[in-house]
Amino acid sequence: MHDIALIKGDGTGPELIDIVLDCIDATGVSINWHILQAGLQEIEAGREALSDSTLSALASFGKALKGPLITPIGKGMRSVNVRMRQALNLYACVRPCKTLDKTLSPIKKDIDLVIVRENTEDVYAGIEFEQGKANTKAIIDTMLTHTSSPLLSEKKQELGLSLKPISESGTRDIARFTFEYARRQKRHKVSIITKSNIMKYSDGLFMHTALDVAKDYPDIAHEHVLIDALCMKLVLEPENFDVLLLPNLYGDIVSDLCAGLIGGLGFAPGINVGTHCSIYEATHGAAPEFAGTHMLNPSALLLCAVSLLRDIGETDAANRLLESLLTVIKKGTHVTQDIAELKHAHKNSTSIPLGIPLGIPLGIPLDAPFGASSEDPQDNYKAVTNLAMRDEIIKHIRAH
Repeated sequence: MHDIALIKGDGTGPELIDIVLDCIDATGVSINWHILQAGLQEIEAGREALSDSTLSALASFGKALKGPLITPIGKGMRSVNVRMRQALNLYACVRPCKTLDKTLSPIKKDIDLVIVRENTEDVYAGIEFEQGKANTKAIIDTMLTHTSSPLLSEKKQELGLSLKPISESGTRDIARFTFEYARRQKRHKVSIITKSNIMKYSDGLFMHTALDVAKDYPDIAHEHVLIDALCMKLVLEPENFDVLLLPNLYGDIVSDLCAGLIGGLGFAPGINVGTHCSIYEATHGAAPEFAGTHMLNPSALLLCAVSLLRDIGETDAANRLLESLLTVIKKGTHVTQDIAELKHAHKNSTSIPLGIPLGIPLGIPLDAPFGASSEDPQDNYKAVTNLAMRDEIIKHIRAH
């Protein structure tokens, strides 16, 4: 019996988590799930979005499966996810990006790379100063005593500030984690990503520290690539990359770019790793507008479950879950709408419908076949609810 913490999340999180729990249960693995509360529902109940008791429980159990939590855009509470990572020192975010089925990918290539994102520093540290506030003006006045900047002096009243702290120790920790991960997973190259030609004292520090750590791993090739060049090369030649090491902000952006290469955020799992705790969660958000519709793709959270099962020593169960998911996706007759439309569009070299790379359904009726008029009799993909997709996955798990 394994004891693992569980946060169901906001929006579509609870229904996606329930699907994952059903699939894990079908493998026969015995897990005692300890449900913890966090997120918007806690705020609406007049409690803290992330309580000390929830943080203590996460640290105590050591591993947690987590649904997506809502973060307001441009206003409101600070990200619960960011606070959780900082409080538990979940300094590494590991986001594998692997092609599950070429018919899902806009570039039709076999992609197998891993993004390792520093998870606690950079602009996500949350050190911000609001436009027009007295403390913002005071910070700007202080900065002007140390630097000459027309932007600061001429637009003092207009500026909002976000600081970009990057430390040598934090960079050394994430760099060492990345090279150890590459060695353990038998990966051959680590690409260190920065914009150090412009931000010489923050990104420059990240680059020099990571390159210094790389010297301790002569068995693993390494390179430095500027972030803008990386974005172009990932689209043109993703097969040339293996493990990407990035500061926090770039890692967040690039992991979404890479998700697009394999079909969208619906196929992008992630693990937030600390010294004493790991939290398994999908890259995508909560999509509250679709809560209760059972239309969203559960694949990303199912892939998180595969990683979790492997990490607790349940390798056979992990393999059966993964093989069953891949079988259902490849067959395409019991999949969510985004998968059905992607497979039909890519197989027939048609344009990808707007919204599909994000895994967002377009309102086409469920149980409607795609490509029924195609000359290829196999091109008859059908969109169903994620509950029907779950049932098909469970059927395959039990058959193996």
